[in-house]
Formats: sequence, C-alpha cells, structure tokens
Amino acid sequence: MKKYLFLTLLFLQSQTLHAALTTLFKDDDGKTNWQYVANWSSGILIILLSIAVICLFVIWRRVQKSNRALKAIRNSLEQRVQERTATLDESNRLLKESNQLLEREVEQHVVTSELLKSSESYIRNILTSMPLMLIGLDKQGRITQWNRKAEDISGVAARDALDKKLWDVYPSITVSPRQISQAMDNNETVNFKQSQPGTYHFDITIYPLQDHSETGVVILVDDVTKRVLAENMLIHHDKMSSMGELASTMAHDINKPLQAILFDLSSFQSLLNQGNGTEPGLGRELDKFGALLADASEKGQHVESIINNLLSFARGRNEVSQLAHLPDIMEHTLELANDVLSAPSQLRFRDIRIEKHYETDLPMVSCYVTELQQVFLSLFRHACNALGRAEAANHEPRISIELSTQYDSLWIRINHNGAVLTSDEQMHLFEPFFSDQAPDQTFDAGKRLSFSYFVITEQHRGHMAVTSDAETGTTFHIELNPQ
Repeated sequence: MKKYLFLTLLFLQSQTLHAALTTLFKDDDGKTNWQYVANWSSGILIILLSIAVICLFVIWRRVQKSNRALKAIRNSLEQRVQERTATLDESNRLLKESNQLLEREVEQHVVTSELLKSSESYIRNILTSMPLMLIGLDKQGRITQWNRKAEDISGVAARDALDKKLWDVYPSITVSPRQISQAMDNNETVNFKQSQPGTYHFDITIYPLQDHSETGVVILVDDVTKRVLAENMLIHHDKMSSMGELASTMAHDINKPLQAILFDLSSFQSLLNQGNGTEPGLGRELDKFGALLADASEKGQHVESIINNLLSFARGRNEVSQLAHLPDIMEHTLELANDVLSAPSQLRFRDIRIEKHYETDLPMVSCYVTELQQVFLSLFRHACNALGRAEAANHEPRISIELSTQYDSLWIRINHNGAVLTSDEQMHLFEPFFSDQAPDQTFDAGKRLSFSYFVITEQHRGHMAVTSDAETGTTFHIELNPQ
C-alpha cells in the first residue's frame, strides 16, 4: 500500500503531469477554469477516498483475520497452558508424593543406618573381644579380618596386617596354603592342633565363607593352653594317686608274708647254728644248707628294701615344691632302679655300668622330689630297654650321668650306648600315646616319655630334649632352673 501511494505522489510531482493539468484547467483564452479545477479535485478526492476506504476495508479484513488467528492462537495457548498447568500440577503432586516417599525412605535409611552402625559396632566388638584369634582371608590369601587376640598373639597390629599376605605378616603360623585351598576347594571345615609342650596349645579351625560374594576363609585359633594344662594336671594327679595307691597296696601286701618268711629264715638259721656241732658228719651239708639260707635271707632283705622304696615313692609329692639336692635324688633313683628295673632280654639294671660325673657345689633346686625321681626312673627304664636291644658283639652296657651348671641353669644329661632312636621315634618320643588296638595287644610304655616330658616342662618349667646317633649314643638333656 505504501508503495502505491509513493508511486502516486511521484506521478503527481512529475513535470509532464503538471503541464498537462495546467493545459486542462485553462480556457481557450488562457484563463484558469476553476470550475474544472474544483470538479477534477473533487473527483480525485473521491477516488482517493474510495481507494482509502478500500484499503481500510482490506486492512480491516486482514485485521479481522489476524484477530481470529490471534484468538485461535490465544485459545490454543490457553489450552496448552491449561494442559501444561494440569501436567505441572500432576507433576507437582507426584513430586510431592515422591518427596514424601523420599523423606520416609530417608528416615528409614537413617534408622537402618543407625541400626547397621550399631550392628557393625556390635559385631566389631564381638570380634575384637573374642577370646579366640580370628583371621579372615580372601582367595588370594590377603588378610581381611585381624582381631585384638590376633594382635596379642602375633604381636602385629591390625593396621599393619590388613590387605597383606598372611604368611608375610605372621610366618610362624602353622596354617599352610594347602590347608586354606583344601577348605575353599572342598567347601569343608578343616580342624587341626598346634602344640609346643610347655609353651602353648592351640586348636585351629579353618572354614570357608558361605553365601558370600567373594570367596574366602576364616581361621579361628583357640588358645587351649590353660585347659590342656588343667587336663594334664588332673591326669597327672590321677596317675600319681593311682600309682601311689597301687604301690602302697602292693608293698603292704608283700611286706607281711615277707616279714614272716624273713623271721622263719632267721629262726631256722639260729637252730642250725645251735645244732651245728652235735653231729660232725653232717657239717658240710649243714654249711651248704646254711649258705643257701643266708642267700635266701639276703634276697629277702633285698625285697624288703624294694618295698621300702615303693612305700617312699607312694607317699607322693607335696602341694608345694621343696629345695633338694639333685645328686641325692639321682642316687636314690639309682637305688630304686637297681631294685626294680630289668630289660625284656633279662638284662638287669644292676648289671649296667654307671658312670657318674657330678659337678661339685651344685645349687639346690626347687622341685617335686617324687616326680623328679619318677622322671629319672622312666629314663633309666628306657635306657635299660635300649641297652637290652643292643646287637653289637662284646657290647658292654653303659649309662653316663652328668650333673652340671651352665648359664645359670642346672643341666642333667643321661647318656647310654644302647640301640639308637630313629628320626621318627625321636620326633614322637615325648608325645602322648593313643591306640585303637585291641585290648589283648599291649603297648610298651617305656617307648614313650610323654609323662616325663610333662613333669619337666609343665610342673618344673624346664626343658627336655633327646639326641640319638650311632657314634655318641642316646642322650636325654634336661634343663632346670635352680632356686
């Protein structure tokens, strides 16, 4: 529209149009005919007004169309706004519900977290306070759990043990990788014992983790030292009580007829001595008969000394240890061994050459005299049996006893030149004997010295060992602390 108006104005201002109009509005005499001008102007004005009206109508139609379009757009926008508002309201409602659910879940999570923390703390306290050594391992053998008892026994703090290899942290533990693999591969519990007599006794259990995302095992080490010591003490007391009762009963039962026999022998010898000169022809026979009676009387007195030793041995030990001189205990044990010991090969202990090497001025030792006597007697019995099994020609049985002091300790060494011990026998000599044999299959108690080992290591807090080879023979080493 603006373009057309602009073109019209340009046309009206053109010189050609202006000249034509001037000629049109003049008369023949050259004067301006204002009537023509007025009529022409009115016509032009009417034309322009018509054009303006037409333009305004067109504009009005366009405005109406635009208004309708705007109204439709407004209605559409209003509908969209309503839809969006409804969607937003629904979203706000859902968000509010979600927030409420989230708040409840957060509250529950807080409660669950507190319960979980409490449970974890409770479990941690249980693991920490357990009297057992607890070690957790993953499938690579790295430590995942290390409680306080494990720290106390191993001397390694938990911070230094976690996430490290067990055998790098605690190389002295007797649990082997093979046992760990056995528990995991077979999915079964593995139980075994670890003992160092006189020091500690452990019950070790290895069990695999069940229903766990990561494969691993738990090792439980139960320190049963006190229980084992108590059980050994009870067994020891029972043995000593039974042995004392048996020895006392046997001694009393044997002593009565023995005393009667000795009295009869003494009376008979007196009668022989009184009638020896009445019949000279019978003197030689009577002398021979008297010699037999004297020998029988001597053997009877020998049996009497055995009974006295048994009665002394049957009295048992006092509840508290006492100071004693070790050579005196050894000499008394040798007397008892001469009376009661013999080997299955009929070798008597009194036939064995005894070499004594006692250091002078030995200190007194605090001990249980009867128990030490029993230990020495067991060692002499073991030596006597080994000497009886010696197969060398012209073998002279010998036992060497050495008592000395070294490094503020009192040492006892009993050496013999009998049959030597094998490596297996040396390994199991001091272990208790357990057998599933039939009752009619007997076991030679002299082959094991577990009770003697218990008396030395547990009762006297000493040490005991054995060495055996063909060149030096078999030697029992005992270390005791003086008073």
